[in-house]
Amino acid sequence: MKKIDWYIISKFLKTFFFSIFLFTIISVVIDVGEKTDNFVQSGWSLYKIITDYYFSFIPHIIALLFPLFVFIAVIFFTSKMAGRSEIVAILASGTSFRRFLRPYMVTGIALALLLGFAASFVVPKAEVKRTYFEDVYVHGNSNYAKLTKKDPLLYFKLDSFSYAGIRNFNAETKSGGPFFVNRIKNNELVYNLRASTIRWDTAGGPHWNLSQVVERTINGMKETVTSSNDKKVSFNFDPSNLKNDDYAEVKMTTPELKSYIKQEQLRGSEDINTFKIEYYRRFTTPFSVLILTMIGVILSSRKVRGGSGAHLALGFVMAATFIVMDRFSTIFSTKGNFTPMLAAWLPNFVFTLVAIYLYRKAPK
Repeated sequence: MKKIDWYIISKFLKTFFFSIFLFTIISVVIDVGEKTDNFVQSGWSLYKIITDYYFSFIPHIIALLFPLFVFIAVIFFTSKMAGRSEIVAILASGTSFRRFLRPYMVTGIALALLLGFAASFVVPKAEVKRTYFEDVYVHGNSNYAKLTKKDPLLYFKLDSFSYAGIRNFNAETKSGGPFFVNRIKNNELVYNLRASTIRWDTAGGPHWNLSQVVERTINGMKETVTSSNDKKVSFNFDPSNLKNDDYAEVKMTTPELKSYIKQEQLRGSEDINTFKIEYYRRFTTPFSVLILTMIGVILSSRKVRGGSGAHLALGFVMAATFIVMDRFSTIFSTKGNFTPMLAAWLPNFVFTLVAIYLYRKAPK
């Protein structure tokens, strides 16, 4: 690394963190104005609002706009360098354009790793508190632990051979019923359990309490029936897996999200594209930082009439196109049959081609 590299890295980081700092202040001020009535309604103290809500809101807004502000920061300070003919001098000294890109990409990789770590472990922890306030005091869901589905019947897989169903499960009381389990092998029913109620109990270790239980075991033409008033059973699900939480995917760390997706696939759940999109986006968003960094350098390294204004205008158009493409691919995946992995990676793939094209056309 040479002096010019440290100069570019310093400019990059200073511009980026300054722009993020300013926008975060603006976002907090706007949010305070919008939620003043909600804060009064909640009865929270000023200290609790700051520590519980805004200490969680700030990581959320920074992670949301992180790639965009990397892009804007690159365009802003690089166009300033181009306007002062610094880039012309660097290239005229014999430095190749590829070599000129090195400090940008090194910084971009560092910021991408920072975003990846924060999105996987830091932001999900903060989202727990932010989304609680949003759900209870903004959207008016005072019963934060809601019913599992609008349909009172929840049907899912327990394992490769077993299926379970619960009617009228309430996540607030952690109970419901009737409850049933069917085990099928070779397309034949070999076991059936039915209970009038099911209730979560943590005394003596977490387990489910079943009442008025009838069990049928079928072996060919033979059938064994047993009944009991109460039965303790351990299943591979708990009440947290059953409640209808609109923010569940953003509150899980990446390892938790991966485990949850595997568990739901085993159960045969169909409505998990939202979770898959969130999981893949935690890898695609840091990668988009690198792509947008490269595009930003190429767009703003040429000295043009209009200076930074022209570069920023073009940059905003590119950023808006990226965001729109990302939103459309997400909607097609969650509401249609678009593959979640492809939906998450499509904007990056398209803009990678754009970056390659712009690189080939850039003056060397």
